[in-house]
Amino acid sequence: MKVDKEAVRKRVEAMQSLPTLPGIFDKISRLMENSETAAEDIAKVISSDQALSAKILRVVNSAFYGFPGRISNVTHALIILGFDVVKGLILSTSVFDMMLARGFDGLWKHSLGCAMAGGVIARKIKDPNPEEVSVAGLLHDIGKVIIRIELPEESDLIDTVAAEKRILTYEAEEEILGFNHATVGKWVCQKWNLPNKLADPITYHDNPNLARLAQQPTAIIHVANALVRGIGFGFPGDNLVPRIELNAWKALNISDSLLVEIIDEMDDRLEDAEDFFSDGDNEIE
Repeated sequence: MKVDKEAVRKRVEAMQSLPTLPGIFDKISRLMENSETAAEDIAKVISSDQALSAKILRVVNSAFYGFPGRISNVTHALIILGFDVVKGLILSTSVFDMMLARGFDGLWKHSLGCAMAGGVIARKIKDPNPEEVSVAGLLHDIGKVIIRIELPEESDLIDTVAAEKRILTYEAEEEILGFNHATVGKWVCQKWNLPNKLADPITYHDNPNLARLAQQPTAIIHVANALVRGIGFGFPGDNLVPRIELNAWKALNISDSLLVEIIDEMDDRLEDAEDFFSDGDNEIE
């Protein structure tokens, strides 16, 4: 059974539930396109929604980013993290709410773990933008969320095929749909006008060799995804651990000793992620 790929793409483009705060998001996106926009201008828009402001500040000041209690307002967050990271956090908090509302707890937990692990790897190899890598980790499986929402019957069949054949979810998606969640993620990136440093990891995290514009962030999320799957943190749709592509691994130049450091820090931070995930009855507030 194959679905009409073009029809699904148009449905994704027409979705109004992503992000869940389209008015604010669109306004912020327009401001970010203006080179004369100051952090205070964007902060003023974000701060007009108290719930959103609180969510962003909680994420920023958690162990997730390593600035515990140091960032007191949205303007400060924008200056420290940059516009694209905060834009990604707005999307991530919206996706978080939607995932939990629809019972996708395991997928969100996996995404949170991948973001944590990606940030650890990025810092260990001295990537210049570890916060952006973390946001890419949060959003890397957004295509799975869209498939579950827009194609519920096919999604159930994908889960069945993946379990019965013991294949990865994206392989089952290819078999059932003729395309996979990375393709849907690419459509979402285009809809949201995300920069390449976020769009490439979302689009190519399963096939990092295809990335052309953000190769290192894509390789990081590819490896982070495999490591988080390996320790069983969250549930991305199947229980398998994908093979790490050799070129991606070589590109990161991770020695055996550095890998031990990464795994040790991952374990510590994933405990923090577990607390972050469960705190406040699974809500970011």
